[in-house]
Amino acid sequence: MVLIRGGRVKDSPGVKSHCIRGVKDLLGIPDRRRGRSKYGAEKPKSI
Repeated sequence: MVLIRGGRVKDSPGVKSHCIRGVKDLLGIPDRRRGRSKYGAEKPKSI
């Protein structure tokens, strides 16, 4: 099960939705630094 949001993709005909990363069963991107909230990545720990 995934969470869907609206939003068109110009180069894919008929696709008018996006899956939200990091919510429900769709995993986030673990090493993501920028735009973390869009991809379900946690804040990196400072060294």
